This record gives sequence, C-alpha cells and structure tokens, in this order.
Amino acid sequence: MSRTAIGLLAAMTAATALSAHQTFRAGVDLVHFAVVVTDRQGAPVTGLTADDFELIEEGTRQTISYFAEGDASDGGGEALPLHLGLALDSSGSMDQDIHDVRTAVIRFLNANESAADVTLVDFDTEVRISRYAASEYARLIERIRMRKPEGWTALYDALGVYLNGTTSQTGQKVLLLYTDGGDTRSSLVLPELLDLLKASDVTMYVIGYLERHSSSARNEQRMRLQRMAETTGGQAFFPTSLKQLDRIYEGIQREIAARYSLGYVSTDTRSDGAWRKVEIRLTRPDLRGAKIRTRGGYFAPYRESAAR
Repeated sequence: MSRTAIGLLAAMTAATALSAHQTFRAGVDLVHFAVVVTDRQGAPVTGLTADDFELIEEGTRQTISYFAEGDASDGGGEALPLHLGLALDSSGSMDQDIHDVRTAVIRFLNANESAADVTLVDFDTEVRISRYAASEYARLIERIRMRKPEGWTALYDALGVYLNGTTSQTGQKVLLLYTDGGDTRSSLVLPELLDLLKASDVTMYVIGYLERHSSSARNEQRMRLQRMAETTGGQAFFPTSLKQLDRIYEGIQREIAARYSLGYVSTDTRSDGAWRKVEIRLTRPDLRGAKIRTRGGYFAPYRESAAR
C-alpha cells in the first residue's frame, strides 16, 4: 500500500471511531451500520424494528443499542442527518453526455432537499471538492453547470479525497458517483481504494455509463465499479442509455429514505485496529425471502498503547 493510502486509511479509521464517540455516548465507541432491506422484487422493506434484526460480530451476537429508519427529514429526532456526496466525472470523454448527466443530477438533488449538506467532487486530471449547506443549493447547481469536460480521469484519487473529508461528518453518508470509464490518472490504485472504502461508513451508489467502451473494456470496468459499490453496501447501475438515469435516481432516492441505522457497542474491547467481520440478519420468518445490503464489517479503533 502506498504512503498516500496508508495516511488516508489511518486518518479515516481514527476519525470514524472519534465521530461515533461524539455522536452517541461519551466514553464508548459505538459502531454504526446503514442497512437496506429489499423484498423479492427489489423494493425497499419499511416499518421494521430493532427486534427484527440480529447482529453478529466475529461469531458473537451483539446488542443493538441504537436504531432508526430513514433520515432526519421527518423531524422525529431519532434518525441521523444525511450527508450527501456527489462525484461527477468531468473528464474529456464526458463531452457528448455531460448535458444530460447534469440535468439528471440536478433533478436528483432537487428531490433530496432533506440532506444536511452536499459535497461535490468533480474530477478530471485534477480533483476539486466543495461542500454546500442546504441553503446553498443555487450555488451548487451553478457549480455543476459551469464545469467543461476536459483532461484525464483521476477517479480513485477523487474518491480518496472525498472519503477523507467525510471523517468530520456525523450521521448517514451516501455518495453518488457518475463516471463513464476507468481511472487513467490517479496515484491511488484499486486495492488501496478498496481499503479506504472498507474503512469508511459511506454507502456508495455508482452509475457507470459504459456504452462507448469496447465489450472487453466495458466488462472489466463493470466488475471494478460493482466491487467498489458492494464494498460499501451500495449498488452499481449500468444504463444503456442516458434516458434511464431519472428512473435510476428515483430508485436510489427511495432506497435512501428507507435505510435503517443500527448501532451497537462491541463486546470486543480491544483497540487493535483489526478488521472485524459483521453479519446482520433478519429474525422474522415472514422476511425469509428478503435481502440485506450493508458493509461487511469495520476496522476496530486503534490505540497504540492498547495494541502493544
């Protein structure tokens, strides 16, 4: 792993533990998982309670001490605020599609006004990142409209910069990535990026418009983007035409509104920074055909004195 990836990973792991500490209870590290439950047709299942879930960490059952559905937009006070990320590929290969992509993205943003803030990452050869409060949507939309496609594609670096920036955010974190191709510029490589995604509590949805690629290149990029999304408990979509974007965005929006937030204090008190596998199951027999999507685990907090 490169020094860049190691530095980002260490910062993210430490800050993730700290933000959980600050959000929930003083003196403990509460582990948070965003969970999506879908039925056999792929539609989100709503209305579940904490008793409908079972949470297993490294073979040991854990007690769920925090539970909420949706985000804080309903004013109920229980759910965590939503921090929305938007990563837009503005490299030269986007020239023919950028107008339609912008239109669909702006519609998506207008339908998600409940987000506490939006972080925009637009990238080509370089990476640019800005965070906008809910009251600054007009500035955000203008920023999206003004960027002209040019240059190469620093996709992995863009995601690394975004993930590092989320460590100061407390709440639910969702990233929407739109790209039309593979990385051609980054200093990070895919295995390093996957480590960063594992260390984060961000759920990523990927929209890959790959129709302009050859068949072999398209299949390779599809597998990479799917792996990135699935690492976070998200999904990857591959429309065959830009006309499908609105329908995809509507599905993502419904899923965000139906997410569950589960939190627990691990019975494993070691602070060794090790990866801990977590399995979340449904307990009700009538939900046997339902599917759960979430991240596969987390990195434990790391304290140098405790690890020795």
